[in-house]
Amino acid sequence: MSPSSRQLSHDPLWPRAGNWPSFDGAADAVLLGVPTWRTSLSPTGAHATPAAIRDALPRYGTTAMGPPMVELDDVLRIADAGDVADPDGSAGEARVISRVRDLAAATRLVIALGGDNSLTYPVALGAEATGLITFDAHFDLRDGVSNGTPVRRLVEDVPGSSSLHTSRIDPTRIVQIGIADFANSAAYARRAADWGIRVITLDELRRRGIDDVVAEAVEVAGAGVDPRVHLDIDVDVCDRSVAPGCPASVPGGLQARELRALTRAVAADARVVSADLAEVDATADADDARTVRLAALCVLELLTGLAARG
Repeated sequence: MSPSSRQLSHDPLWPRAGNWPSFDGAADAVLLGVPTWRTSLSPTGAHATPAAIRDALPRYGTTAMGPPMVELDDVLRIADAGDVADPDGSAGEARVISRVRDLAAATRLVIALGGDNSLTYPVALGAEATGLITFDAHFDLRDGVSNGTPVRRLVEDVPGSSSLHTSRIDPTRIVQIGIADFANSAAYARRAADWGIRVITLDELRRRGIDDVVAEAVEVAGAGVDPRVHLDIDVDVCDRSVAPGCPASVPGGLQARELRALTRAVAADARVVSADLAEVDATADADDARTVRLAALCVLELLTGLAARG
């Protein structure tokens, strides 16, 4: 337990989140730190974020009020698999792919704690995802290798001879939710359209509502035989007032309650096998750590969605 966590009060009738055992080979859900940061397009301390999220989790309980009320630790086996060391670069990505593949074979949901958005590429490959849902203000369709390229890489990269890299995602099985005005270029919007990616802008999301959008998203991303959906939660989709620790968050984005509701709703679908939390820079957060705490709450929302599957 971290020093700050030890300062929290103790109540035997109020269990705290995050005090989960190390992964021992079987669990319903497992956390994995993937502290990517070296290829970020903007300076970032995102490699400090997995530890910060773990430190924030004990500030919260493990009971979802419902109805029906759910005590997560009673209905789920939750474990922590530690961090992948030095996950950037081709060798680092190979380590992430291998570790996620092993975890995905033994759990119902792998939750990757980033790190910048470059982690989405190896985590989705490791989970052998056939579909992708992103919560993001940005397309992440840039050329090259960076935190702005994971969606393009998942579509375009041709599987190599390595057994670690065996699949890519059909762009018609990708849904991007929360794409924002003035946060992208026309060229990348055209690329998304040309590839058949389903783009649901922030305005469309708010016009239609969360339930309607999620229903479409999981059907599109989860289509096909033996579907496996990866969920990318880029916290910079949120309004800067609730996510100041995201370098690219802008005023007018999602509110914290909207991100949490989206996260729980998507995670409730059994086709979702993995998720990542990305683009939170714990070293640039507000003094009250509001961005990191929101990311920690998203972990709990993912678990609550998993529990709702039955």
